[in-house]
Amino acid sequence: MRLIKNKLRVAALCATAIGMAPMLYVSDLSVVQKALLVLVSLCLCALAVKVCTAPINKQLEALKIGLLNFKDGEFSSTLACKTSDEFKTLFQLYNDTAETLRREKQWLYQRELMLDKVLHSSPDVLLLVNDQKHVVLSNRQACEFFHPTTRMEDTGSEENGAGANKLGASRLGASSSGTRSLEGYTLGTLLNNKPDTLKDVLLENREGLFTLPQGASGIQTWHMSTGTFLLNNQTHRLYILKQMTRELNRQEVSVWKKVIRVISHELNNSLGPISSLLHSGQIVGQQNGDARLVRVFHTIEERIAHLNQFVQGYGRFAKLPPPVLATIDWDKITAQLSNQCDFKLTMQEAVEVKADAVQLEQLLINLLKNAHESGGDPQDVELVIKQTASQVIIEVLDSGKGMTDSVMTNALVPFYSTKANGSGLGLALCREITDAHNGHLVIQNRKDKGLCVRFIIDKTTK
Repeated sequence: MRLIKNKLRVAALCATAIGMAPMLYVSDLSVVQKALLVLVSLCLCALAVKVCTAPINKQLEALKIGLLNFKDGEFSSTLACKTSDEFKTLFQLYNDTAETLRREKQWLYQRELMLDKVLHSSPDVLLLVNDQKHVVLSNRQACEFFHPTTRMEDTGSEENGAGANKLGASRLGASSSGTRSLEGYTLGTLLNNKPDTLKDVLLENREGLFTLPQGASGIQTWHMSTGTFLLNNQTHRLYILKQMTRELNRQEVSVWKKVIRVISHELNNSLGPISSLLHSGQIVGQQNGDARLVRVFHTIEERIAHLNQFVQGYGRFAKLPPPVLATIDWDKITAQLSNQCDFKLTMQEAVEVKADAVQLEQLLINLLKNAHESGGDPQDVELVIKQTASQVIIEVLDSGKGMTDSVMTNALVPFYSTKANGSGLGLALCREITDAHNGHLVIQNRKDKGLCVRFIIDKTTK
């Protein structure tokens, strides 16, 4: 601003001097008088220039401050101009620009909030890694999945891809998610103490399905997909891990239900005519007094009754109604279960959970019945009900032989049974009830002997 003011003053003084030159040339004044006249004229000119340019100085200073605000990302200030000269037009352009930038900034902020909400609300594990294998962006599910305990020592990662790190940490980082951020870790650090399968999948960028042990939740199936793109002139890779266990179970059960409906339909179509012919044959046998014929028809009648029970049982599995959630009365349910079979109850504190009482009772009946048929001491069958801050855990324990790996792999598959007269629907129905409650059903061999079947349900199940 000072440079402009000096230029204006010099221009005004030069114009004054040039204008006075002819007058001094033709004037009869002495040299001293001419010098004094020039000096006074120049002083008056300088004063006039200062007075006239004072408003311009203020307006230029206002523009300077406004542009500095733009530089700092502040677009809320506006400029007011009381004159009607070119500065008014200039100030109006500044104010229009500030309004446009203010709307753009608000729109970007709203989009950023929406993206942040979508990112951290996603049930998938999202991880963005730069070309140095440093995490620059993650969501809440990723923090819970990797849950690191040691901070990366190599602080140089902040210099590698600093722009991307700023995006992850300041924009969409874990500060808004309420969980510990993964930004600043290397991919290798996150994979410390993780299963080899997960290390191979992530480090080799192998897309597709893979399985991971998940502690009390048993073995879970995951799917990984990846994508690469350029950000701040650096190659970044996005990892998306999706939990597929429940979806695959749901699809599997859906296929089995369709098979069961077809089988039930065909059996019902056959059992009707057979039952009619059987009744006629029994009448003929009784009239003729043929004991062997009566015995044959009696055997056929028993098998028809067994097939009817078979069809009805599979029909219940195929048409399981949606659960009606209500607070569970454990005293009532355990009393009803004790009428079905003996067990030892362990519940050290009051446990509150909402579930379908009828379906939960059916699940526990099936599990307790299997525990009694496991080959162990019936006195060792135990029902354990406990809770954590967010989950209710129900365990049925026995002291039987447990399960081999092959049996455990197929234990939840409909129609699969190791019992001579088993229908193969007990555990399949249990899994169906579990999935309807958005829970987990885990089968594990106990350390000493026997089997543990664990039913896990969230307290916030809807």
